[in-house]
Parts: sequence; C-alpha cells; structure tokens
Amino acid sequence: MSLRPLFPDTRMRRLRYSKVVRDMVAETSLSADDLIMPLFVCPGEKVKNPIKSMPGNDQLSVDMLVEKCKELHAAGVKSVLLFGIPESKDEDGSVATHEHGIVQKATRAIKEVLPEMYIIADICNCEYTTHGHCGTIIDGDVDNDSTLVTLSAQAVSLAEAGVDMVAPSDMMDGRIAHMRAALDENCFEKMPIMAYSAKYASGFYGPFRDAADSAPQFGDRSTYQMDPRNSDEAIREVEMDIAEGADIVMVKPALSYLDVIYRTKHEFNTPVAAYNVSGEFSMVKAAQERDWIDGNRVMMEIMTSIKRAGADIIITYHAQEVAEILNKK
Repeated sequence: MSLRPLFPDTRMRRLRYSKVVRDMVAETSLSADDLIMPLFVCPGEKVKNPIKSMPGNDQLSVDMLVEKCKELHAAGVKSVLLFGIPESKDEDGSVATHEHGIVQKATRAIKEVLPEMYIIADICNCEYTTHGHCGTIIDGDVDNDSTLVTLSAQAVSLAEAGVDMVAPSDMMDGRIAHMRAALDENCFEKMPIMAYSAKYASGFYGPFRDAADSAPQFGDRSTYQMDPRNSDEAIREVEMDIAEGADIVMVKPALSYLDVIYRTKHEFNTPVAAYNVSGEFSMVKAAQERDWIDGNRVMMEIMTSIKRAGADIIITYHAQEVAEILNKK
C-alpha cells in the first residue's frame, strides 16, 4: 500500500501570496510595547558625547537625557534602562548608592517632565568602581557577599529616587533574595525586579564598555558571568532567581543564546527579557554602513527572531528605529 503524496493537494505557498494572509497567519508578532531602550547618563549640561563604537548612541547629560526620553516616548518607546557614568568612582561602588547619584538625578528629572516614561535602573557596580569589576575586591577577587550589601543599597536608593523597576546585572549569587528583602524592608514591596539571570561572559559587550567606561582594569568576569558553553547552568540560574523573588528573568546576550531564551520560556513560562547587546547592534550598523546588508531588514529580522525564541521583552539599542518602523505599518 502506497501513501498518497501530499503535493500537489497541499501547497504551502498558498498562504504566502498575499501580505494580508501572511499577516493573518503570522505566528510571531512584534510591538513597540515589547521594547526597552538603554541610555547612558553622564555629568554636565548640554553634553552629547557620541559613542563611536555604537553609531547613533550618545553619553547624555541629564538635561539632554530628558529630551531623548521625550523623543523616544513620541516614537512609541515607553521604557528606558538607565546606566550611569559618575563624576567619580570608588573601590566598592558606594557612589552609586548616594541620593544625588547620576542615575538618581536623571530619574527625578525624567519623572518631573515625563512621568509616564517607565524607568528601569541597572543595578551593578562596574560603572562605579575604580577597578571596573562588578563588586568589592577582596584578595584579588570579587567578594560575593559584601557586594550584595552595596547592590541592595543601590536598589533602595534608586527606588527612593522614583525608578519603576530595578535590574541587577552583577551575577552575584543570592543577590535577588538580598535585594528583595532590602526593598521590602524599606516599603518598596511593589518594586519589581528584572534579574539578569543568565548573563554570559561574552565578547559581544565591547562597545558597551566604551559607552559606560566599565572595562575591568585586571582579569575578566568569568568567575561570575556564565560560561558560553553552558545552557543547563543557565536554567539553574533562572530557577534560583525565580525562587528568590525575580519578577522577570533575562538572558544576555540575545542572538547567540536564542536556545537559552527558548528553554527559559518553555521550562518556566515566566516573563522573559532578552538583551540585544551592544556588539550585536554595532555589527549590524557596521555592515549597513558598508552596504553589505539592508540594515533595517536585518534589524527587524533579528527582533523577530528574539521574539520567536520566546522573549516577551527586548532590550535593544535599535528600539527607537524599530518602533518608528512598526508605527508606519
């Protein structure tokens, strides 16, 4: 007995001839509501320092940052992720906990003018330490437990300044539970935590380190960020962060770790963010500048692939461009 061939009765192309039908049966949708734009705030006034390795991105003083947020919001980007470049640094990142810290100032300024902008504050020490590592150095290594104290103090200070969400990116063990307790003790029970749960020790961060002046002065971050060869370990990290109280978990970077995004979404069915990082962004821009690719088409394909893998939220330096394209549809 022979099986009847599906072709020509079944023709997969039938649902591809019309854009209307293609849109009807599309399995993945991308919206401006999915996007978060990272921004870098620095001291001074009227400062707009172009980041050479990240075309179209700048280090912005607080006044210029507010204007950028207005522009983003008008384009349909409703949330920003703030990174600070302080006037001075110290050994343990305590400068980031001060009431008048650079991100605290920026938060108050944005909320005064644009209260509807949703502000997420990155919680880490690498931008604020003289050595560029993500925590306190003891005996030549980042000390996990003493770093938790500074991170939690930073989170509380930023909550007091008016941020809407905190996002710890340090990869210290136990920091979600420690931070959740500190926030709750200071009457910020409603403050959500977006955990950088599976953050890999990646080569894709180079342009960011230019932008945030956060390159480590010695060694690397492989003792606390994840080994790119591991995905089971990522699932353990995610599981622990959820148990400790994370409201959203994140995979970083995005493109080389789409499998991790997929596994995270399917194994936990919890809100998942993916960080389309600086190196991923800059590679597209560099190829576009050389006319090697259609930059907008590739950008939208990348965004769709991240959503298709299971991300609910995409943090990307393309956010404004993507939102503007989506708004034209």
